[in-house]
Amino acid sequence: MADVVLKGLNKRFGDNQAISSLDLAIRDGEFVVLLGPTGAGKTTTLRLIAGLEKPDTGRIEIGGRDVAGQAPAERDVAFVFQQYSLYPHMTVYENLAFPLKAPVRKLSIDEIDRRVREIARMVRIDHKLENRSTRLSGGEMQRVAIGRALVRRPSIYLMDEPLSSLDAKLRSELRLELKRIQKELGSTLLYVTHDQVEAMTMADRIGILAEGKLMQVGTPREIYSNPANLHVAARLGQPHINLLPADLLEGARPPAGTKTVGARTEHLEIAVSQNANAQVDWIEHLGDQNHLHIRVRDHKLVTLADPYIEIRPGDRINLTLRDPLYFDAGGQRLA
Repeated sequence: MADVVLKGLNKRFGDNQAISSLDLAIRDGEFVVLLGPTGAGKTTTLRLIAGLEKPDTGRIEIGGRDVAGQAPAERDVAFVFQQYSLYPHMTVYENLAFPLKAPVRKLSIDEIDRRVREIARMVRIDHKLENRSTRLSGGEMQRVAIGRALVRRPSIYLMDEPLSSLDAKLRSELRLELKRIQKELGSTLLYVTHDQVEAMTMADRIGILAEGKLMQVGTPREIYSNPANLHVAARLGQPHINLLPADLLEGARPPAGTKTVGARTEHLEIAVSQNANAQVDWIEHLGDQNHLHIRVRDHKLVTLADPYIEIRPGDRINLTLRDPLYFDAGGQRLA
């Protein structure tokens, strides 16, 4: 494995600035997730590292070597795409073995067999080795696609939303599997997604991308608790952060220059009181918790509540802020 360093990357497609002055260092053995909406520049970043796109300016280093002049095959990276991209006429075994049969690798038949079976066990597909890829479920096909990348042992694995086409249960299972495998291998992995749950559960560090710019990099806890700006604050948290005027609720001590208060669930205290300042519009029952949709004057808020709390739609309640986040007129975080 190896560390990867991006320095001052810029990439433009026509009038669209896809990547703008991007700097990012990924440590050896680290799992980094780039999180952002469609068009943020996530996939372009992967393609630049892989050599499938050429940066207009900037430097890409893998294991301390500048790879700008190298072809994709020379960069020692493995790419897992959103779609499975398996060879339909091949068995699972043949799909896994295919990357190892390149003449440049010079691997013996025994070594190829050992690696294939080891990775097949790791991704839990060893019982399907003789099946054709067309006879697999969606989750099994994605395991094969991931295994085909793992079997190569490259400097870095690049993964472009590989779980997005799976159903919720499979996504949850494969998130845990992928993190387990990464830890077992000690591999360096750059993963892109628009799913905040994937980012929070898998990443050692998260990078928030917006319009080609890297807004903030940090651990999941740092990004969630100490967002640099409004955009970053809105990327993590379920339900989404509530953005309120500074004088809407009691309990805030906004610093000078505050334009907006950011209130997550843990920043809102709910009390059933005669001194009510809010009304419950409706309640989403989610089993272990409830989403309360609340109106305070002309503003709507959403927060979580204990499912056993005695609140019904139409009830008046009292909301108080506790240590919320503060942002200035430009959306930047205030201490």
